[in-house]
Amino acid sequence: MSRTLDDWLAHCERLHPKTIDMTLARVLELRDRLGLKFEAPVVMVAGTNGKGSTCAMLESIALQAGYRVGLYIKPHLVHFQERCRVGGEPVAAESLLPFFEAVEAARGEMTLSYFEFTTLAIMLRLAAEPLDLVILEVGLGGRLDAVNAIDADCAVITSIDLDHTEYLGPDRESVGREKAGIMRAGRPVVVSDPVPPASLAARAAELGADLRQLGRDFNYSGDRQQWQWTGRSKRFSGLAYPALRGVNQLLNAAGVLAVFEALYDRLPISAQAVRTGLALVELPGRFQVVAGQPALVLDVAHNPHAVAALAQNLDQMGFFPRTHVVFGAMADKDLAAIFQRMAPLVDAWHFCDLDIPRAAKAQALREQFESLRELGQLKAPAGLQLQTHADPLAALAAAAAAADPADRILVFGSFFTVGGVLKNGVPRLQVH
Repeated sequence: MSRTLDDWLAHCERLHPKTIDMTLARVLELRDRLGLKFEAPVVMVAGTNGKGSTCAMLESIALQAGYRVGLYIKPHLVHFQERCRVGGEPVAAESLLPFFEAVEAARGEMTLSYFEFTTLAIMLRLAAEPLDLVILEVGLGGRLDAVNAIDADCAVITSIDLDHTEYLGPDRESVGREKAGIMRAGRPVVVSDPVPPASLAARAAELGADLRQLGRDFNYSGDRQQWQWTGRSKRFSGLAYPALRGVNQLLNAAGVLAVFEALYDRLPISAQAVRTGLALVELPGRFQVVAGQPALVLDVAHNPHAVAALAQNLDQMGFFPRTHVVFGAMADKDLAAIFQRMAPLVDAWHFCDLDIPRAAKAQALREQFESLRELGQLKAPAGLQLQTHADPLAALAAAAAAADPADRILVFGSFFTVGGVLKNGVPRLQVH
């Protein structure tokens, strides 16, 4: 029976009783059965926020240096094959099919979760390519994430905050210990969090990993026009700011340059590749501003740390008479903290349902917002409007209908929220 990619994904969803099942044992066994390994250097990226941006900048700079790059990034916004990129482009959906078949044949009676099955298939697909660099983004945590079945030549840990606390622990030290699981003895680990939990350095010392810490082993500084980076033995100056917008992108970029310094013997890069790579980097849905009337902002911020950065970025955009928001999120997120941070900036909320069981219903989001407001826990503008919608596109259409050309519309929350408004292409708003 020949299956399409959609058929395989539906099969993967049915296989395992749990969506998230934290163990590495099954993937390690399948890795060995499948003979999965990479010849090229592997960079593995973990963290709470900034992983996607870090991966995108690593890929963009390496491509500009003339290297053939394979990237596993997740989740996707519209099409599953966005998760597997070779040479800067998503692979064809059909090219993944033989690798799903290989995982299916190798697993026998073993039940794999959706994430385990798809991760193995994508890593097999990348391993079949002649690559100079492999970049693997960790999904959840690090220590027990399926990606961690591979030994990274260089690990990167971006900013750490509380998220998925039921799996990763109740505080930053616990989360740090889980992320530190991607470190390997004697190999470099770059930490771009400016105030990292002590558990990271403790694990690096215990393992004998080569810890490269922002503020100690590498640093950056800059003015309004350009910035510079200094590492242990390398220096880059006269750099343009990354094309990715947002207050935290220099932290991510500094970590990226520390990776290239650590791997310089195997992957030398020029200052020009750094400049061009940062200037051309793209990552949809990360403070993505779409020109139009009204302006449209897309951001997958879905935890308090990311939402704080989003609020700061919005504040720096300049004046807009009104801000309309399309919001949908998973039910397990810290919704109260998200609402408290964003409420002062928003004149109209359009809550939307998402087509996934873990998502909070639009009506439940509205009720929680109203409850916090009644308790006096939210500061919101006078004349605030709240609406609910069946899906993100319907919410966006309603927001656009209510907006004036000089306003802005923000779509944020889950990847499914942002992906929902992108499924027919990037919307270009023109309100008359």
